[in-house]
Amino acid sequence: MKVEIDKLLDNLPEVEHPKKKLPFNEKLMWTGAALVIYYVLSLIPLYGLDPNYQARFETLSILLAAQFGSVISLGIGPIVTASIILQLLVGAEVLKIDTNTHAGRKTFQGLQKLFSILFIVGENALYVLSGALPASPGLAWLMIIQLVAGGLIVMFLDEVVSKWGIGSGISLFIAAGVCRQIFVNALNPLPDPVNPMLSSGSLIKSFQLILQGIPQAALWPLIAVGATILVFAVSIYVQSIKVEIPLSFGRVRGFSFRWPLKFVYTSNMPVIFTAALIASMQFWGLSLYRMGIPILGTYEKVTVAGRLQEVPKTGLVRYLNPPSIRDILLQGMLPEYSLSILIYSAFMIIGAVLFSLLWINVGGQGAESVAEQILSSGLRIPGFRADKRILEKLLKRYIMPLTILGGATVGALAVIADLFGALSRGTGILLTVMIIYQFYEEVYRRHYNELPEGVKKFLKK
Repeated sequence: MKVEIDKLLDNLPEVEHPKKKLPFNEKLMWTGAALVIYYVLSLIPLYGLDPNYQARFETLSILLAAQFGSVISLGIGPIVTASIILQLLVGAEVLKIDTNTHAGRKTFQGLQKLFSILFIVGENALYVLSGALPASPGLAWLMIIQLVAGGLIVMFLDEVVSKWGIGSGISLFIAAGVCRQIFVNALNPLPDPVNPMLSSGSLIKSFQLILQGIPQAALWPLIAVGATILVFAVSIYVQSIKVEIPLSFGRVRGFSFRWPLKFVYTSNMPVIFTAALIASMQFWGLSLYRMGIPILGTYEKVTVAGRLQEVPKTGLVRYLNPPSIRDILLQGMLPEYSLSILIYSAFMIIGAVLFSLLWINVGGQGAESVAEQILSSGLRIPGFRADKRILEKLLKRYIMPLTILGGATVGALAVIADLFGALSRGTGILLTVMIIYQFYEEVYRRHYNELPEGVKKFLKK
């Protein structure tokens, strides 16, 4: 049985690794090409979509790098959901895979691709057949084929960026979507559907209201802009916090080295997983509700910004949509608002912490893996012999607290941004800052010498 599974995993289609080290300009070209293809996919409408389709999940689509109504209506959702399920199975030892070995990592990556393909087919099919993306009569299967094709292209684009480009494709698509949403929400000059006399963009709308002599009305759009800037600033500061462990080269006396451990130790993946889990629950909630199984909650049709939408009314899906500060100030702290804030905050913070703890094992960032990296580099703790057990014990004192505190901090930042109505979802803003920072670090670490002098001076600042 195991031999058959290994053979299946080996025969899955994949993007080959480059046979030589790629220069920075070529990596940048591949990254840009993948981004352009992603944007093109987001603009291709689904053929066969019912013209009476109602907009849904716009607040969550940005976290999935999705564009509802296009061939990538689910974006990276199935890929991330598949990764979450696989990590949970490995973490619970339902699947016994040793990710510390080369063979174990290869098996894990193969299963991750297999799970991704299965979830791309399953989630897209369920989304159409349940009516969440209603098809015109007789065109449901054609829509499923389009969605599955779009999902598979996104999966391979992620591989292209990871192997031939810079950073991760999933991260790149999320950052691109968030930046586009922030830009549009801040500077969109088109009329607001609610008040056509004003522009849709918050920044432009604020100036228009001030010029019209209604400064108090300009407060709300300015709060959204201010919350966005605040989360960006705090996120950048949190990213810069590090704990440095002093080490020395065993064979070279007098030469020391500091091994950095970031405060946000597990980076952005646990936040992506938590956000994707919430988004997936919304998908499943609506799909099950339309199938007559409202175990996650019920929905109702309301008009939002001039468009008819189905929004959660009761159940868990309702409480995972927290109110904004504006709603609270205008309507008071209703009991359902308090419960929603409590449940959403707990879900985001605890979820980020749990996925952080899982990620340090699966992602090779645990104390044992880091100790092996340090010893293989010829480093050791000053005053101690080069013993893996001693180094591992020291690292555990730092890695575990950083994992928990870092995960809780980014979860709390995401909640704050959502409550203050930032120009994008708090998780999206947070992820974008972390992704851009990672992009900067990778370029600085691997391609610094290839950059023009002007860019080098800018990066040093």
